[in-house]
Amino acid sequence: MKKQIAILGSTGSIGTQALDVIREHSDLYEAYCLTANNKAEQLAAQAREFNPAAVVIANEDKYEQLKGLLADRPDIKVYAGKKALDEIVEAEPIDMVLTAMVGFAGLSPTIHAIKAHKKICLANKETLVVAGELICKLAAEYRSPIIPVDSEHSAIFQSIMGEGDNGIEKILLTASGGPFRNFTKEQLACVTKADALKHPTWNMGAKITIDSATMMNKGFEVIEAKWLFGVPADKIQVLVHPQSIVHSAVQFCDGAVKAQLGVPDMRLPIQFAFSYPDRLHLSGERLDLFRHPLEFFEPDLDKFRCLALAFEAIRRGGNMPCIVNAANEIVNRAFLDDRCSFMQMGDIIERTMDKVAFSGSPDYDTYITSDAEARRVAEAML
Repeated sequence: MKKQIAILGSTGSIGTQALDVIREHSDLYEAYCLTANNKAEQLAAQAREFNPAAVVIANEDKYEQLKGLLADRPDIKVYAGKKALDEIVEAEPIDMVLTAMVGFAGLSPTIHAIKAHKKICLANKETLVVAGELICKLAAEYRSPIIPVDSEHSAIFQSIMGEGDNGIEKILLTASGGPFRNFTKEQLACVTKADALKHPTWNMGAKITIDSATMMNKGFEVIEAKWLFGVPADKIQVLVHPQSIVHSAVQFCDGAVKAQLGVPDMRLPIQFAFSYPDRLHLSGERLDLFRHPLEFFEPDLDKFRCLALAFEAIRRGGNMPCIVNAANEIVNRAFLDDRCSFMQMGDIIERTMDKVAFSGSPDYDTYITSDAEARRVAEAML
């Protein structure tokens, strides 16, 4: 029988590439549910092609539009709102849930999917950034496997396959360095959103592209790796690797290093999350090491303060990563809306960390409260 997949965020970069995988392997996978935040027309077009049992639009103001676009398709159920997202992932036929939503919004439906014993294909890194301890506890309790989709964490996952309890000495987490790797701090003060949206190797959504430019994205990935692989942050080293060929590596206790290499193509980690432990054929470019040089550099934490702030959030623990994530979502959006400069993003995040109440032992309600408070504080500084 075909595996039934719920794609949370089907109109985004990860979601559309996941549909490419389903399209290529339609004999193995079906989209049971597709969801989007605002893009009703694109969601309706996807529904017409993939014939899911249901679609959900998170923005309730878009419900009537989506309902009208699919009026001639009574076989496709149309829902709206955050509660509908939480409920749809619990549907009995679903085998796996791809969490490709952006930001804090992915936390609640991921928790509901875990409690429904679904396999989680995790592309929403903020879920582990905000509530890593809670998510890992729930996943163990409900025996819900979490397979990483981020290219770096998929590479680490693939590198430790078959290693059993062999000791990990270090995780080598690679970063492209973004478009401003060679900029001075003076040059960074003048960059525009148009500059920041020109990523040198990956084609991603606007939010994650800006996070890549500030290197906050890499800081979040360090936090994500800490929870996914049970490795303390001081054993996770960030390497700037402009070619994005080595997607990450693991150094073991005997000094051996295993890495996963490949051309930059997010379909590979998405498909592997679906098919694990099997590998399926994937059409596309193949890696030619004769044509691709491999370079590695240390990140400049003074220049890219957001990465340094992420490490500080890990050091403090508790709800601090949640606070950083919320503040980052506010300033990221503000930068895209021309309401703050590139360098001001780090300033506002740091000040928010100092102003929001700290909790060393947060629960789910604490995360909700901290997120809301950090958003208010950061917004007030703009």
